[in-house]
Amino acid sequence: MRIILTGCDGQVGKFLSKKLNNMADILALSRHDLDITNELMVHKIVEDFKPDFIINAAAYTAVDNAESEQEKAYEINRDGPLYLAKAAQDINATLIHISTDYVFAGDKDGVYSESDATSPQSVYGASKLAGEQAIIDHCEKYIILRTAWVFGETGHNFVKTMLRLAGDRDKLNIVDDQFGGPTYAGDIADAIILIVKKINHNDVVNWGVFHFSGQPYVSWFEFAKSIFEQAELQNYRQHIELSPITTAQFPTPAKRPANSKLECSKIKQEFCISPSHWQSAIRNLIGYI
Repeated sequence: MRIILTGCDGQVGKFLSKKLNNMADILALSRHDLDITNELMVHKIVEDFKPDFIINAAAYTAVDNAESEQEKAYEINRDGPLYLAKAAQDINATLIHISTDYVFAGDKDGVYSESDATSPQSVYGASKLAGEQAIIDHCEKYIILRTAWVFGETGHNFVKTMLRLAGDRDKLNIVDDQFGGPTYAGDIADAIILIVKKINHNDVVNWGVFHFSGQPYVSWFEFAKSIFEQAELQNYRQHIELSPITTAQFPTPAKRPANSKLECSKIKQEFCISPSHWQSAIRNLIGYI
């Protein structure tokens, strides 16, 4: 089995690079190794390596910056997946692509299923949705994995930001009216590997979009409380005062979905993959950040 992995230096990509080394002939590419917005380069690398799978973990993820860097966001999040999809189609490879909860408006009362209407409220979300559509239009064998609130030991994420800010402050104000499922980057990597194994074993697969995120669903404020409770238990950080605030009290250039709760029953039915449990991940990673 041969696999091309893009974005190998990202939060999910680092886990995938390590874990796939033991099960496949892998070509792990960082953004310095491959510019996915260069169509000729993408096609040459794919044609030369001839992978069975292309896993795209590369993305423009600076949500607020995307509002002023729209062209760059679309180049990476729409054009890159388009070129990878075309290259995969040319050699009959499977493309696995990571997407986001930001494709939804976030105004639904319940959880979002894969069949719910999309309506991104930010440039970032719109660019990611455009990437999804490009894949659907140009590649027959694809899995689009939507996830949410990704965190881990590396990269820019909420857990690391909270612990960093707590080093300088005694009190933090945290948004309490946005809800979602925090998802550990390592669990996303594990889910992708299970998908690869099933497809590689020639099991019948229903190609399409799947949701995978952590549970239970919480607000950012509740998530922060859990982070610091665990940090105190591990003597990583003494008590810090947290105060809940509204989204309106914490304006940002890009609008965030108020509801990012993803329904994950489809991926469980198709691939026997259950939602991850972010509390156990928090317990295990606090000391490594």
